[in-house]
Amino acid sequence: MGRQDGSTRQVSADSVDSSTAPILHVDLDAFFASVELLERPDLADLPVVVAHNSLRSVVTAANYPARKFGVRSAIPLSRALQLCPSAIVLEPHFEKYRHYSRLVMSIFDDMTPLVERLGIDEAFLDVAGARGVIGPPGDVARLIRERVRAETGLACSVGAAATKFVAKLASGRAKPDGLLVIPRSETLSFLHPLPVGALWGVGAVTEKSLLGRGLHTIGDIAQTPLDVLRRVVGDAGGRKLHALANGIDPRPVTRDTAEKSIGHEVTFEIDVSDAGTLRRELLRQASQVGRRLRASGLEGRTVVLKLRYADFTTITRSRTLAEPTDVGRRIADEVRDLYEAVGAHPPVRLIGVRMEQLTDAGTNAAGLWDDDEDWRGAERVIDDVGERFGTDLVRPASLMKPAAELGPSKRRPHL
Repeated sequence: MGRQDGSTRQVSADSVDSSTAPILHVDLDAFFASVELLERPDLADLPVVVAHNSLRSVVTAANYPARKFGVRSAIPLSRALQLCPSAIVLEPHFEKYRHYSRLVMSIFDDMTPLVERLGIDEAFLDVAGARGVIGPPGDVARLIRERVRAETGLACSVGAAATKFVAKLASGRAKPDGLLVIPRSETLSFLHPLPVGALWGVGAVTEKSLLGRGLHTIGDIAQTPLDVLRRVVGDAGGRKLHALANGIDPRPVTRDTAEKSIGHEVTFEIDVSDAGTLRRELLRQASQVGRRLRASGLEGRTVVLKLRYADFTTITRSRTLAEPTDVGRRIADEVRDLYEAVGAHPPVRLIGVRMEQLTDAGTNAAGLWDDDEDWRGAERVIDDVGERFGTDLVRPASLMKPAAELGPSKRRPHL
C-alpha cells in the first residue's frame, strides 16, 4: 500500500458520487510529529523525528520529510539518524497528544453517534445518518477535515467507502492531507491491483507464502479458489482473505469505548540478563496492572507477557485463566510461569505485562471457592493506603530494593 511517505498519494475530485460510501476512516497525519510542530512551524518542511534523547530510544513518530529518507516509527533512533543525519529530534509530550486527540474525537462525535475509536489518532465513522443534516459522506468528510484544521491546526486524511476495510485502505492512500472516496461500484477496481500485503491479516510470513504461490495482488487472491487459500493460510485465514479480496466486509462501525487491555512495560537503557531483576520487574508490573484493574472496576482473563531482546526480536506469550482476576499476585504468578516456560533468555531490552479480555468486576459467576481471596483483601488494603499516603508506601518485600538496581529505563503504562 505504498511507502506511507506520500509518494503514492491519491485523492478524489469534489464531484465524486459518495452516496454509496458511508463508512469513513479518519487518520491524523503523522500525529505526534504534527502536534510537536504546532509549536515549531519553522521546522515543518524539515525532517523531524519524535523520540527520547537516548542512544537506546526508538522513534515515536516521523514527519513526511523524514519518511522520505526511510525513517519510520519503532526503529532505533540511531538507525533513523543514519538514514537521515539532518533529522531534528524532538522530545515527545504525550499529554499534548491526549489533549489534541480529545479535541479531534469531539469533532467526530458532532458528526455522528457511530464513532469507533481505533486509538489516539484514528477512528471509523458511519455517517449514513448525517445525510439529512450535513449532506452525503463526501461532504461530511470535507467538513471534518476543515474543522480539524481550523480547530487544532492539524491535518487528517479520510477514506470513504462501503466497508471498513476499504475505507482504511483509502485513507492510507490519501495521505498526507487528502480525501479518497471509493464508491461501492468501484470497490473491486480499487482493491484488485493492490499488493497482497495490503490485506488485513497478511503479515510478513503469510505474504511470503502467498507470493511463493504466485499470488501477488489482491485480485490474484480474489480469483483463487477458496480451497487453495485454505491450504495456504488455514481455514479461517483463507475465508477471511477471500472475502476481503472480493470486497466483502460486513463488520459495522461499533461504539466500543471499553478498554481492551491494561498493561505496563519498561525499556531498559542497558540490556538485562539477571533473572532475579527481571522477575522483580514482572512482579512490579503485575502489581501495577492489578491496581489499575481494581481502580477501573475491571477484571482480566488473559495474561500476556511481552519480551524484546537486544537484537529487537520481540515475543509474546499468553495464558487464559479459568476465572478473571484483578489480583496482582495472581497475575504475577501466571506471568512468571510464562517467563520460565520460554526457557533460556538472551539479554532483555524490554519487558511487559498485560491483561486482556477485560470485563466488569463481579459480572462473572463465582466458583465454589476463591483461591485469590486472601491476596485480594490484602491488595485492597494496599490500595486504600496508597490513596491516602502514596502508592509506593506499601509494596511487596521483594520490590523494596532500590529502583536504581534496574538501571535507567523508560517505564510506560499502556492500554
